[in-house]
Amino acid sequence: MDFIRLDASDNVVTATHALEAGTIIEDLRTMGLIPSGHKIATKAIGSGAEVRKYAQLIGYASQNIAAGDHVHTHNVEFRNIDMAYEYCNDLRHLQKVPHDRRDSFMGFRRENGTVGTRNYIAVVTSVNCSATAARMIANAFTPEVMADYPNVDGVAAFVHGTGCGMAGDGDGFEALQRVMWGYARHPNHAGVLMVGLGCEMNQIDWLLEAYGLKQGPLFQTMNIQSVAGLRRTVELGIQKIKAMLPLANQATRSSCPASELKVALQCGGSDAWSGITANPALGYACDLLAAQGGTGVLAETPEIYGAEHLLTRRAIDQGTGDKLIGLIRWWEDYTARNKGSMDNNPSPGNKTGGLTTILEKSLGAAAKGGTSPLMGVYKYAETVTARGFTFMDSPGYDPASVTGQIAGGCNLVCFTTGRGSAFGSKPAPTIKVATNSTMAKRMVEDMDVDAGTMLSNGDTLEQKGQEIYDLFLRVASGEQSKSERQGLGDYEFVPWQIGAVM
Repeated sequence: MDFIRLDASDNVVTATHALEAGTIIEDLRTMGLIPSGHKIATKAIGSGAEVRKYAQLIGYASQNIAAGDHVHTHNVEFRNIDMAYEYCNDLRHLQKVPHDRRDSFMGFRRENGTVGTRNYIAVVTSVNCSATAARMIANAFTPEVMADYPNVDGVAAFVHGTGCGMAGDGDGFEALQRVMWGYARHPNHAGVLMVGLGCEMNQIDWLLEAYGLKQGPLFQTMNIQSVAGLRRTVELGIQKIKAMLPLANQATRSSCPASELKVALQCGGSDAWSGITANPALGYACDLLAAQGGTGVLAETPEIYGAEHLLTRRAIDQGTGDKLIGLIRWWEDYTARNKGSMDNNPSPGNKTGGLTTILEKSLGAAAKGGTSPLMGVYKYAETVTARGFTFMDSPGYDPASVTGQIAGGCNLVCFTTGRGSAFGSKPAPTIKVATNSTMAKRMVEDMDVDAGTMLSNGDTLEQKGQEIYDLFLRVASGEQSKSERQGLGDYEFVPWQIGAVM
C-alpha cells in the first residue's frame, strides 16, 4: 500500500514510503517527490481553506494546493483557533476487571501502602550548589560495592540547575518543592538523602515543614555549610548511605495487583507514524491498565493543543474539563508574554518526519491516552490520586515532563518515538516504543517494542497494545528495559524552571 487514509472526511493521505512524482494515488498523480510519512492532497485545497487529517483541522492552506501536491510547511500555516468545548459527552463505559481476576506483578510494597517497581536509594539536591556533592556521594557506590546488596537497584543522584535565584513563592518555587517532595516519597525509593548548600532560596527545612516529612534511618538531610565543607559533606553522605543500604536490602518483591501501576505516557522525537501506530497502541495499553484499576498519566500540555476538545468530551465531569482548558489558557498567555507561539512546537526533526503543525502533532500525541474517561487533571509534579486515565500539566520538553510525572508518583514510563529518542529515567524505568520498523531496526538496542509492525506486518492495534501492556507487567516485576541496560537515567532529572531567574 502506498498511502494511508485515516478518515473519509480527510483531504490528505499519508505516504507509507517515499513516492516518486507521477505515482497514482486515489485516481490522481503525485505532483512531485513525497517523502515517507508526508501528506498528499487528495483534492484541490484553496488558499485559506482547512487542511484536515484524523477528521480534524490540522492547519490552513497558505496558498492554493492542487490535488496530488505534497502538503507540508511550505503550503500549510498554523493559526490560533477558538474551540467550542463539549463536556462529558464521549464517556465510554470502562469494563473494570473484577478484583479476583486482575493481573499482578512482583513489586516492592512500602509501609505507607504504595508499591514500587524498583528499589533505589536517592540523593536529592535542593540547589545546583550541592550537585557535585550529591554526585560524589552516589558515585562512591560502585557495582562492586552494590554487589553486597542484591535487592537494591542502585544509589542515584538527582541534581538540577535551579533552587536559588528564584522567587520564594509562586509557580516556580511551588513546582520545585512538589518535585522534591515527590522524589523524597517516591515508592521506587527505599531511602533518601537530601543535600543542600544552606543559604539557598529552596530551603530543605521549609520542604520538611510544608509536607510533614520526618527524618529517620531511611530519610536524612544535610547542608554543606552546616557540615563544614564539600569534603566532609561527601564523607558524611557516604556514611549515611552505607547505613541505609542494609535496611533497603531487606525489601523484597511480592505479588501486587496491576492496579498499583502508575504509568507516565510520553512521546519524543515524534514523526507522522506516532499518531498512527505507537501512540494509539500505547493508548490501548492505557485502556487495559485502566480496566485493571491502574493509572495512565498523559502530560506535555503544549502537545495536546488543538486536541484538548477531544479530551474534554471524555472528562468525568465539567470541573475536570475546565481544569484542562485552564491549563491551555495559561500556556497561551505564557507563550505570548515570552514572545513565542504555540506552533514553535513541532521541532525540526518532527517536521522532517512529516508533522506540519502543532495541531497535527497534538492529535497524534493525545492518542496515547486511549479512549477511557479522563478522571483527573493535575498541576506539574502534583501527586496523582485518581485511577484510570489522567492528565498532568507539563512542558513538551521530555526530561522536564517525565520528571514531573515521576514526582507525581509514576512508577513506570512508556515513551513512544519515531525519529529515535535515546531516553531513560530513574527511579521509574522507561519502556521505549518505536513508531516505524525502519528506525526500530536501526536503533534495536534502544527500542523495546516495534509498533511499526502494524504497518509492515499487519499487526492489529489490539495485538500491539496487549504487547505493550504485557511488557508493563514484566518491567514492573524487575525485567530491565533497554534504556536501563544502557545505564540511562542519571542525567534526565530536569525540574521545570518556571519564572524569572534573579
